Amino acid sequence: MHEKSPEKLQKEGEWLSRLKQETAKELGINLNPAPGEKISARDAGKVGGNMVRKMIRDYAGSHSPSQDSVK
Repeated sequence: MHEKSPEKLQKEGEWLSRLKQETAKELGINLNPAPGEKISARDAGKVGGNMVRKMIRDYAGSHSPSQDSVK
């Protein structure tokens, strides 16, 4: 396995951050609670689980065989 460049790692981190914010917004979960408050484990799990579902769906969509190659 090869190492990723710092630029690539930063880009991936920014992408995951955007995905997390987008997913939380769709679920109505505030990821920026007031000082002294915390995000519940249940809400964090909902966001993370839905992020994984989106990533799997996107991966499957981009790696499925094309209709032309199926006979």
